[in-house]
Amino acid sequence: MSLSHATPMLARGGRHTALSGRRAWLIIAAPAVALFLAFWLLPMVKLAGLGATAPTGETANAYWLVVSEPRYWKSLFNTVGLSLAATLATLIIALPVGRFLARHPSFPGRRVLMSLLIFPLAFPGVVVGFLVILTTGRQGVLNTLSQLLTGEPTVLAYAMPGLFIGYVYFLLPRTIGLLTAAVEGIDKQWLEAAQTLGASTWRRFVDIELPALTGALTAAGAMCFATAMGAFGTVFTLGTRIDVLPITIYDEFTNYANLPVAAALSVVLGLSTWAVLYAANSLAASR
Repeated sequence: MSLSHATPMLARGGRHTALSGRRAWLIIAAPAVALFLAFWLLPMVKLAGLGATAPTGETANAYWLVVSEPRYWKSLFNTVGLSLAATLATLIIALPVGRFLARHPSFPGRRVLMSLLIFPLAFPGVVVGFLVILTTGRQGVLNTLSQLLTGEPTVLAYAMPGLFIGYVYFLLPRTIGLLTAAVEGIDKQWLEAAQTLGASTWRRFVDIELPALTGALTAAGAMCFATAMGAFGTVFTLGTRIDVLPITIYDEFTNYANLPVAAALSVVLGLSTWAVLYAANSLAASR
């Protein structure tokens, strides 16, 4: 067979292979696309559309009521501020712990310590809230010690400080594991070379380790912030009077049967979380 006859056949064979590959990928992706449409896109469209309707007895739609009502703004600011504070505190605590675990892989009791640190992953938010009450509630350990030492009660549960402690407790196990793995992935040759050149431990951390951990810190911070923004079980256990957005949504949906406002607040919660995460990722990418 001449080359002139073989070339069209090879071209047709290549196109046939490409079409077969595309068809195979479409078949593989079909279940994922169906799940995405059924369980994410369609419910989100329905949720956004419900927020555009007017609640009973109102003429304006729910979005306008949400943005024009100061108490909803206060709830949003409380939620964002608390989530940012819990995220920052979690990263500050988890980074040195993860760094120690990664740099000392064979110290006695490491496996026991790791299991204890990861153990709270099994707890739902309700149990975390209960633990905060046992620690900082009216009958908690902190209040008992405070009364013995100073004669004054110290109760942190049932308010923002208790919720902050609960969030940090809930987020730490997830973050420590992620940062430990990230520190283990840093090439030790870089650190050894810097040490040979006379760099101090602090300079090696700032100039080598911290830049190498930027991606892991960003991912861990995004996970912490998103989890804290949507957390419900912990705050519900500590008290429904704490003014954060998940409880506000719960009240509008359950206690007042105000579905349009609950839907609008849910959309606001999602958009606020996305905006903060987008800004954090953009800042990390620019650096």
